[in-house]
Amino acid sequence: MFDWLDVIARRVGKFIVAVPVYVAGPAMIVIGALDSSLLSLPEINDYLVVARCYTHPRSAFFFPIFPAIGSVLGCLLLYTIFSRGGLAVLHRKFRIDRVQKIESAYARFGILALAIPALLPPPLPFKIFVATAGALQFPRRRFLLTIMIARSVRYYTEGILAVYYGQRVLRFLKDNGLLIVSIVAGVVVIGLAIYLLTNRGRRAVSDSRADEGLKKGPDNF
Repeated sequence: MFDWLDVIARRVGKFIVAVPVYVAGPAMIVIGALDSSLLSLPEINDYLVVARCYTHPRSAFFFPIFPAIGSVLGCLLLYTIFSRGGLAVLHRKFRIDRVQKIESAYARFGILALAIPALLPPPLPFKIFVATAGALQFPRRRFLLTIMIARSVRYYTEGILAVYYGQRVLRFLKDNGLLIVSIVAGVVVIGLAIYLLTNRGRRAVSDSRADEGLKKGPDNF
């Protein structure tokens, strides 16, 4: 984190650790929502989850759900803004070449193109995936469910590890972020390959191609 952000995180961390859960929980929802929408506070949710769960080990059972809820709310706001603005607003906000790469990822991998960035910690950018999902009119329910599951897995994993390893969890994520991304990407590719080799996967691809053929059919007359 940047120096000024590190100072803010430490001060907020002391607050989150000291106050009762009925104060810390709603505070985490607000912080998570702001971080996922209007502000950019990289790693702050991860830091606060680790700090709270390390100091209060029993909170690892329920505390990570609060930043996950906040992240869903913030992502919903960003999704709504870009779903109304469309691709024109998206291209003004982000570089076109980056947007095109993410559009291709959605076209090839569908829900995984959103789930993987939501699951992984910084420095992987995430808001551009949310904005693109909104501009492309990605189904809202699937969008919210994907964010909720991925963020919950991420924060619960950090919270449980924090009980045993403390803030070393954050240092590990920061120092090995690229390795984690590579491992997860490899697992996803292997899983996708296995899926495509199964009868169900081949049938899904065949149905998709058939639908594309029907859509292109009238243009040939």
